[in-house]
Amino acid sequence: MSVEATSAWQEDSFRRGLTAGLGIALGYMPVALAFGFLAKGMGLSVVETMSLSIFVYAGAAQYMVLNMVTVGAGAFEMILSVFVLNIRHLLLSASLSERVEEAPKWIKAIYSFGITDEVFAVVSAERKYPLRTLFVFGVGAMAYGSWVLFTALGFVVGGFFPETLRQGMSIALYALFIALLLPAARTSLKVVLLATLAALCNVALQAFLAEGWAIIVATMISATIVAYLPPFQEQGGEMNS
Repeated sequence: MSVEATSAWQEDSFRRGLTAGLGIALGYMPVALAFGFLAKGMGLSVVETMSLSIFVYAGAAQYMVLNMVTVGAGAFEMILSVFVLNIRHLLLSASLSERVEEAPKWIKAIYSFGITDEVFAVVSAERKYPLRTLFVFGVGAMAYGSWVLFTALGFVVGGFFPETLRQGMSIALYALFIALLLPAARTSLKVVLLATLAALCNVALQAFLAEGWAIIVATMISATIVAYLPPFQEQGGEMNS
């Protein structure tokens, strides 16, 4: 294959990735807007807000960090919580690594940063084998760009609202967590038990630990208990519809 043909083929792979990632970008828009708006209302600076989206780039983890900010958790507690919550991404990246064409490790490290649940799903649906590195980059770049851009837009928009409304955004944060939990709780007994057990453990542990550490320990204890309960090992904890 000539140099010109190779370049055109690579550009096509990246372009197809951008197109495939467009749906993710649109889906990220309201969530990223809400994150920027909530972060502004809870007193984070633009640097702090954008750093979370640029360097952490994990929706659920970023919302969890906002919650931990409200309870006065320390930096190490936040970092550890984000690590525990996002440890599944190690498996996602390892799985894709087996399907993507060979590339230097530093290149794999770069595109692995952009592997979210949604990016993984879209890339995994690609039928061509091996997966092209630039295709993965294209999907990831579209999703990442959307998340960062709309976080900034949400933060800017939040500045136009009254101070009293922005200060009340902490209540909206809890409402958002409930909205995320309810759909899964309706069909999975495991989710219901996990959420209930984590809440009870958190309340009990706050008598002995700082709130940030109580959240971390409660999460790990409840997840371990539910994972090893025989009914969920055998049946997956699904409710009958």
